[in-house]
Amino acid sequence: MPIPSPFHARTSELCTGLRWKDWSGYHAVCSYGPCHEPEYIAFRHSAGLMDVTPLHKYDVSGPDATAFLSRLMVKNIAKLKVGQITYCCWCDEDGKLLDDGTVWRLDENDYRVTAAEPSLAWFQHNAHGFTVSIEDTTSRIAAVSIQGPNAREILKQVSDADMDGLRFFWLARTRIDGRAAIITRTGYTGDLGYEVWVDSEDAVPLWDALMSAGQPYGIMPTGLDALDVCRVEAGFIMNGVDYYSANHCIIENRKSTPYEAGLGWTVNLERDPFIGQQALRLEKEQGPVRHFVGLEIDWDEFERLHARYGLPPELCSSAWRDPKPIYSTRGRQVGQATSGAWSPMLKRSLALATVDGPWHEVGQELQIECTVEYVRHRIKATVSKKPFFDPPRKRSVIGAPA
Repeated sequence: MPIPSPFHARTSELCTGLRWKDWSGYHAVCSYGPCHEPEYIAFRHSAGLMDVTPLHKYDVSGPDATAFLSRLMVKNIAKLKVGQITYCCWCDEDGKLLDDGTVWRLDENDYRVTAAEPSLAWFQHNAHGFTVSIEDTTSRIAAVSIQGPNAREILKQVSDADMDGLRFFWLARTRIDGRAAIITRTGYTGDLGYEVWVDSEDAVPLWDALMSAGQPYGIMPTGLDALDVCRVEAGFIMNGVDYYSANHCIIENRKSTPYEAGLGWTVNLERDPFIGQQALRLEKEQGPVRHFVGLEIDWDEFERLHARYGLPPELCSSAWRDPKPIYSTRGRQVGQATSGAWSPMLKRSLALATVDGPWHEVGQELQIECTVEYVRHRIKATVSKKPFFDPPRKRSVIGAPA
């Protein structure tokens, strides 16, 4: 049975739609009302506040913490400065993805790792020979994500941190309502956004402070449904949806490498040995077999297809996660779209997909399966540059060029 997060006293009162799901063993709100659209609008036009406590969190410390994490991750963690955060992933010895997340450098020998799924056993298994301490702090630390164009101004009302100067993927220690907190300039919406981390017993005061300060700025509690549309617009990959952890794959074809999942930019090959390095070096030389791409689905063809049946075009306002086959224009299956959404901001039908090597170039015309009245059809889908939505405010610092 899922358990309540430290924010449950507030989120349960506000969730009048009673739409919940299990996220990593916690009760998580899908949408607070009967539909998620107002929450999506908050993310993109004002600010949304979301409980992200279910993220798995691990504090890693000790004299060998840097060497250990650099051995574990595909990115060279030794390059991180104190106060800096990086997005990265980790693999098995065959270079197959296990998970992706963030690594923070809290101090010279102190780090925090966030992950989508439980990773403590893997970390401990690979800690032999390192003088390092690994603590699962998931239940001890509560976290909220505050995302949207007004997020910075709201945090300035409650924190003495230099929010104007806090850079993308850096952190600041502060106090909110008299309680210690860490603010990270991170998030999963592809917009200006932050995450705030406190001890679990300080969760409700944090929620109250942010909601009170955010009222003049249009803040709204937001759930997973709105977030899912935003992350598709941002082109962000999701474990268990767009790729599967190698730990859970019973057949080899289900596994992915960072290069196949569009995470090749996180791999630092030329350095001391790390787990999966040899396999990834060989793949880099030969080129990946598959690629993670963005697709724009042709709206005119979609509309015409429905018109043939005397129907208006029908799209769910939520993001979808049921895989759809992708074909070449000659009818050969070349991949699958794993998630997608109609983008209210961009007025485009978007998808994220994995396709075979020759079919990944931007501008490549493909076809996606579309079912109308129980009949399968194919309509045009064009490989598009990711992220689809990438506003300058996401990275900008006040007083500095965007």
